[in-house]
Amino acid sequence: MQIARLGIASFVMIVGILGFSSLGFSHGDVTPQAVDTAGITPLGKDWLVENPFTKKTKPKEIKRIIEVGCTAYNQNCARCHGLGVVSGGTAPDLRYLEKDAYGDEWFISRVRKGYHQNGTTKMPAFEGLMPQEAMWALRAYINIRPEDDDEAAVKGTGGSCAELDFDKILK
Repeated sequence: MQIARLGIASFVMIVGILGFSSLGFSHGDVTPQAVDTAGITPLGKDWLVENPFTKKTKPKEIKRIIEVGCTAYNQNCARCHGLGVVSGGTAPDLRYLEKDAYGDEWFISRVRKGYHQNGTTKMPAFEGLMPQEAMWALRAYINIRPEDDDEAAVKGTGGSCAELDFDKILK
């Protein structure tokens, strides 16, 4: 009888360890998804260090840019940085990035090159996998997300791509 209990206890422990260990590796097995940038002006081959996609610089394209950014974010970033750009704590909450040129330079460098710490990839590099138009569209989408959690939860503010309310976002 004790042998049976020991066997069951061992089985439960092994299943538990294997189950929880897979959570630790779930961050690293994400396959980057292609991003459709049709409808966005091509930026050329030279990498920019300041976001060219703002309400002021691209007023006629900004809706499409934000749609592309939202889709790109949900396909490539949300798993770690949180749905609607509201982090659950696994990775930084991108709503708090500086919204100026310094923030743009930091953002594009991190997205292009990724982030490594003590030999561990904390964030994959997207250069060669995602065009800079998609990266800057991501930045434009992140920049429209409210920093306040209550405001970020309001329908239409970009938590869901299907519910983007551009009258609310672009005022």
